[in-house]
Amino acid sequence: MEAVIDIKVIKTEKSKLPGTSLENLPFGKVFTDHMLEVEYKDGQWQQPVIKPFGPISMLPTNATLHYGQTIFEGIKAYRTVSGEPYIFRPFDNFHRFNISAARMMMPEIPEELFIEGMRKLVEVDLDWIPNKPDHSLYIRPFMFATDEAIGVRPSSTYSFYILLSPTGPYYSKPCRIYVEEKYTRAAPGGIGFAKSGGNYASSLLAFAEAQAKGFDQVLWTDAFEHKYVQEMGTMNVFFIIGNTAITPNLEGSILEGVTRSTVITLLQEQGLKVEERPLHIDEIIAAHKAGTLKEAFGTGTAATITPIKELNYKGYEMLLDTDKWTISPEVKRRLDAIREGREADVHQWMFPVKG
Repeated sequence: MEAVIDIKVIKTEKSKLPGTSLENLPFGKVFTDHMLEVEYKDGQWQQPVIKPFGPISMLPTNATLHYGQTIFEGIKAYRTVSGEPYIFRPFDNFHRFNISAARMMMPEIPEELFIEGMRKLVEVDLDWIPNKPDHSLYIRPFMFATDEAIGVRPSSTYSFYILLSPTGPYYSKPCRIYVEEKYTRAAPGGIGFAKSGGNYASSLLAFAEAQAKGFDQVLWTDAFEHKYVQEMGTMNVFFIIGNTAITPNLEGSILEGVTRSTVITLLQEQGLKVEERPLHIDEIIAAHKAGTLKEAFGTGTAATITPIKELNYKGYEMLLDTDKWTISPEVKRRLDAIREGREADVHQWMFPVKG
């Protein structure tokens, strides 16, 4: 993709990379030398600037601090076995970002600004992409309101940023999941489908209570009956029942995950039937009791594919032997092979950073 926008680049005087270990990286705590910034004012986007990573200055009257008008995305860049850098499915994240923007009454980002700004930033900080299995460069585009006044209304000015963070595996082992039946993540007509900060803020109490009980995450259920499973705190969810992969249908209250879409394609290519439909917790319990619940796993950009070794609903433990699984491990193997350039990218998911 040729650059069609003017991006100003201000390089850091001293890189942090020589003093940074890319081994055993915690998620979201190490950031590269540069970030991209673009302001929106007077009804249009201004010139994008790539500059040294650093603080953002704002007044205490910043609209986002009071009313939460903010959205974000999560994307990853990888190195192939030959060392070439690629970004995984950035156009899908671009489209979802603008869906979130429209729902939150924010200006949409032009494609060339989002994609080329990201590509150029990754190119500037290319040496930060770890060259290890299960490691990547996490890309975080985000936008927030910047009006300096208190009042419940859409802002007239915004800032768009992209940050880069080298990272290792999000979850290092299979997860224990608590099926949430008290709190609600999202309801029809709400913002469950948007990647907005408020969705995640409202999930923190349920997550903390689940952790206090010894679980790694929660599996959300519907807002009305607390019986139909939806998604986990950081991932979409899949269940292999018999020879069918089932994942909850979206219907406006579940995030349309890019990894979710990828996994559906790879499962179908493995010959599995995939159903996107309402899934009642009683159906999962019945399958577990009958021995037909073969696998359960989460999917997401940060976590990729995370096995679930236990589901707990009202004290009923559904234990799964992840060592015997064959379906999701094969999906992960193929996904890794595509990202690492060891298998043909027939779906054109990999976007080159160079040229």
